[in-house]
Amino acid sequence: MQDLEDFDAEKYGIWVKTFGCAHNMSDSEYMMGQLQDYGYRLLADDKQDAADLWLVNTCTVKNPSQAAMSTLVARGKALNKKLVVCGCVPQGDKKVPELQDLSLLGVTQIDRVVEAVEETLRGNVVHMLAKKKLPRLDLPKVRRNAHVEILPLSTGCLGACTYCKTKHARGQLGSYELSALVHRAAAAAVDPLVREVWLSSEDTGAYGRDLDTSLPDLLRALTAALPSDGRTILRIGMTNPPFILEHLPDIAEALNHPCVFSYLHVPVQSGSDAVLAAMNREYTSAEFRRVADTLLELVPGLELATDIICGFPGETDEDFEATMALVRQYRFPHTHISQFYPRPGTPAARMKKLPNGVAKARSRALTALVDGFGDCYQRLVGSLQRVCVVELAADGRHLVGHTKSYIQVLLEPQEGLMGSVVTVRVTAASRWNVTGDIVSQTAAVSGSQWLQIAALAARPATATAAATPQDQTGVTQAATRNPAMHFSMGLHNP
Repeated sequence: MQDLEDFDAEKYGIWVKTFGCAHNMSDSEYMMGQLQDYGYRLLADDKQDAADLWLVNTCTVKNPSQAAMSTLVARGKALNKKLVVCGCVPQGDKKVPELQDLSLLGVTQIDRVVEAVEETLRGNVVHMLAKKKLPRLDLPKVRRNAHVEILPLSTGCLGACTYCKTKHARGQLGSYELSALVHRAAAAAVDPLVREVWLSSEDTGAYGRDLDTSLPDLLRALTAALPSDGRTILRIGMTNPPFILEHLPDIAEALNHPCVFSYLHVPVQSGSDAVLAAMNREYTSAEFRRVADTLLELVPGLELATDIICGFPGETDEDFEATMALVRQYRFPHTHISQFYPRPGTPAARMKKLPNGVAKARSRALTALVDGFGDCYQRLVGSLQRVCVVELAADGRHLVGHTKSYIQVLLEPQEGLMGSVVTVRVTAASRWNVTGDIVSQTAAVSGSQWLQIAALAARPATATAAATPQDQTGVTQAATRNPAMHFSMGLHNP
């Protein structure tokens, strides 16, 4: 490859597009940091056509996300853009037709993004897909949201789900050293803009099993390193049931900590043991219920989200009804619903599919059930909530903040409000969020205040509930977006 020293990066504009999860978003932020540090100009989404090169970070979880990538790549080619495609799609299968004759960058090669971009701008095609040790956590980084630090705990997982294509890309579990994660989180907390630290992984609960440590060990170390006044709060990422079953009291202790959101995303995927076995999920519906029941009992105001796949091969009407019954039982405020998509190269792709239309019909039935849980937040009307304001809503008007349990609170915009901690009186509730008026604004909220609000959240609703601070939660990225069909894993996630 040519010497990069004589390359004038400042001449070139780069547009970065990210599909997929928070881990992908973190990878993009690290790549943007390196590119900016080297001198490249990073262009906003509305300037993409002016970019000299498009860096496309891809997701292989579902057919629609890969199809969206294909459409974008085709548009880039039509515009004669230089293209570097990175992430899980090329790592999982570099023979994808749309990727031929394009530069490809693997998931553990993000620390070589400057090299990949410059070689591509010179007219070369490079493939940097070899697996290697994890990229350093202290690489330069540009946050998409200045108030959110996304902290990748590991890459890969210990599971072997029959429908999962991501395992082909991310591979076996590889965890970052606990000390490196604590150092990165503490450094982020020193930044006066950072209010949330998202712990990201393909399976957060499996963290450290390759290093003779565990997620509870990490959570204790992280909470000890964060400011005790609660101005920086951890959000624990998605965790599958098998790897937290043995740690439920410790997980509950962490979720009750003032520096940790009382929110957890635990995918169940199906309420049927037969379907779970076909998926090779390595737990039963009873074990999922043990996780849910234990945490809901031990964590006041806990907000529990889950995932469901509808129409998995072999799923009978009785299997689907078991899933519906489980959702009715727990009334999850947010159930992230997907139809089954056979991903190439996975065992499930070789299984006999259900008749056309069955998965869609079941998805619609489950969505209608979840949409019907319309009273989730009504009891919050009139209550006082402490809220960290961190982003702009999808409607482009409201500001968005989160309570201790990660409910989305929509606020009218005010100068100096973004990044602050405020006390809000809730004035209205919808299916997916609440709106409120600011009562007072502070620089931070104390740990004792967070715990007081969380304890009040567990009280049953009463006729006088409007005068009692409570905290029930939900999570959605957008003011008008339906999280039953869209889980906000990234800041402008697909």
